[in-house]
Order: sequence, then C-alpha cells, then structure tokens
Amino acid sequence: MKIAVIGTGYVGLVTGACLADLGNEVTCVDVDREKVEALRRGEIPIYEAGLEELVRRNLAENRISFTTDLQEAVRAAEVVFITVGTPSAEGGEADLTFLKEAASQIALAMNGYKVVVNKSTVPVGSTRLVQRIIEEGAAGHPEFDVVSNPEFLREGSAVGDFMRPDRIVIGAEGQRAISMLTELYRPLNAPLVITDPASAEMIKYASNAFLATKVSFINAIANICEAVGADVREVVLGMGYDKRIGFEFLKPGPGFGGSCFPKDCRALVDIAGKAGYHFYLLEGVLEVNREQMELMVEKARRRLGELKGARIAVWGLTFKANTDDLRESPALAICGMLLREGASVAVYDPAGMKGAADLLPGAEFAPDPYAAASGADLLMLLTDWDEFKWLDFRRLKEEMAAPRIIDTRNCLDPLTLRRLGFDYQGVGR
Repeated sequence: MKIAVIGTGYVGLVTGACLADLGNEVTCVDVDREKVEALRRGEIPIYEAGLEELVRRNLAENRISFTTDLQEAVRAAEVVFITVGTPSAEGGEADLTFLKEAASQIALAMNGYKVVVNKSTVPVGSTRLVQRIIEEGAAGHPEFDVVSNPEFLREGSAVGDFMRPDRIVIGAEGQRAISMLTELYRPLNAPLVITDPASAEMIKYASNAFLATKVSFINAIANICEAVGADVREVVLGMGYDKRIGFEFLKPGPGFGGSCFPKDCRALVDIAGKAGYHFYLLEGVLEVNREQMELMVEKARRRLGELKGARIAVWGLTFKANTDDLRESPALAICGMLLREGASVAVYDPAGMKGAADLLPGAEFAPDPYAAASGADLLMLLTDWDEFKWLDFRRLKEEMAAPRIIDTRNCLDPLTLRRLGFDYQGVGR
C-alpha cells in the first residue's frame, strides 16, 4: 500500500520504517527541514536498536522517503498515519495542538478515499475530533474513515515490538477501513482486536496506566521490604510465578518515567475527572512515583549525613537503558534534587549526555564512568545500562573518595561489592 506517516518522532519513524520493510511504499513527513535532510541520508535522530539499519535498507530499496510536503504525501497515500506528539498540558490533559494541525492539513489534501489512522496517544473522542476537522476543512465532501490504532512500542525494543506485537488494536466504524488495515497488518500474523474508536483509545490509556500501577506497587513493596528486613527480589520471585500476576514490570527502582507512563496516567486522571469519576487509585500511583524519587535522595542523605558540599557520582540519565530518551527521567529529577541541595554532581550516561547538557545546569559531565566517580563520596546508579555491570570495581574503589554505592536499579551484585569493601545499598534488599 501507499502510506503517509505524519511526524517522524519515535513512533512515526519506527512505524514508517517497519511498514516499509513489510513491502509498502512509505512517505514520512516532518516540518523540520534539517531533520528531513538528515533522514534522507539515513541519519537517525534517536537511539533505537535496529532502526538505523532498517531505515537505510528501505531507503536503498526506495520503499521509504522523507519530505516536508504533507499535502503531497497525503494526496499520494491510501492510508495516512498521524504520529504527532500529544504532550501534557498544564492541567495534565493531553495537548492536541499538533493533532488538530495535522488533521487540518490532511483535510486540504483529500482527493479520494483514504483511511486516516490516529496512532498518537489521544483522549477518548479524538477519532471523532479528527473526523470533524477533516469534514469541515475538506472540499467536495470526500469519502474517508478515521481509525484509532494505538501503538504499544517499548523504547529500546520498538522495532521488535512492531514486528512481533502481542496484539493489534483497530478502532473503526467502517468495514472498508477495517479491511484495509487488516490487510496492511496481515504479514505480522498477530491477534487483531477490532473494536469501536472510543474503546481503542481507552485500551491504550488503560494498558499504560496498569503497567505504571505495577511499577508503583512494587516500589511501595520494596520500601516496606527495607523497613521489615525482607528481600524484594525474593518477593517478586514468589509473586511472579503466579500466572495471574507475572514477572513483567515488577522491578523496583527510582520510579517510572519516559514519554508515555507519566503523561498517559495524568491524561487518564483528567479524562476520568471530566467524566465525573475521581480516579483515586491512579492519583496514588503518580504520588508513589513522585515520592519514590524523593526517597532515593533521602537514601543519599542518610549515607552522607548532609548533601551540601558532597561530591556525588551518577551513572545513568535516561529514563531506561537502551534509549537516549530523557523525557520525565527519574534520573534527571534526582540529579536536580541533589544539585538544589548543594551537592556537586558528576554524571555519565552512554547515550543521554548530549540531550542532558541543558537540563542539568551545574552538573559535571564526565567522559566515562570512572571519571564521574573520581573523588566521589557516593555513587548513585540510576539507569541500568549493561555496561555498568561489567566495570572494574577494584579500580572504581580506588577512584572514589569513599566506597559508597546506592544501586537504585538493583543491577549490581551486593555480595561481591561488599567483599571488595563497598558500602552497598539497593532498593528493597
């Protein structure tokens, strides 16, 4: 099929490249001319395993192209994906400015039947909103359908998630649109959930809110484990074998972050409130998450007695490993708290250093993990990059002023480190 993808952010670029790799003719659209030129050269602006190879292969096969001309791309397409950002507004609701602008531009380019696909995470009712904008803006009353097709991509494994999905959700009212998207996704051989647009939109929010709830729940359990002398790893093991619970997202840490969980939880609280329901549970999830970051700073305070004047090394800035995404990263929030309390903070991250420079004024950016730890009174591991597990900890001990480690991701071996003379503390252990 001929596909247009509006927006070359994380979701748009992965969606476009994967659809092209399935044999479709894909045109990706973005307003940033420099970004488009870089993409035409095969230069990928985000850190995502396998994506650069995928884009370059499909550029060479002429299955994917990049442009700033939205209307030309839409006119040539049978299916138009909207993958623009929907950030949080001040009240927590989703900001639909980019979505509305994309719909308005699509309306001007309508020249025959098209399926317009909302792939951005949007509040319930957004499919109808896009439909209304196109109806009001298009000339000649063209035939089209608007479909909700939420994405479920995890940063760091997004290409695999797209190509091997647990399910594909299609929220549509027209049989023609359902048939076209069913055919488009047929090569993936995944279960299809065919439903109405409002239910599809809610599936996305409900899924992310539930996963965020699991994260906050296990963080709360980890804090109790510390207080009563239990080991959260053993607790997770005992819980996870229960098929009703499973092991996924039961990994304690400094809190959840990224572009989805915080934003989507706030948006769902707002959606519920506007519908007359007070979502106390999800508000609690967000509060536990905020408190968890503060508790990591409290751990440092207890170890050092006072943060002012202390030199603290930080390993990891991105919200999770295997991505360069810093959006709502717990690591950045914790670094900010340390700096505000007067600590000297030296940071290192394998992929997030460039983007963090403007976000952490006053922090020192080190060229490697050892340099970050040089002269440190305390090391805080905030993102669980694999490379941190295999460093020379004897050398690390020599570099530090005092051998103290707070491992907020529980990814290091406490027994080994304690044998080497480190004062080690994890989360819930």
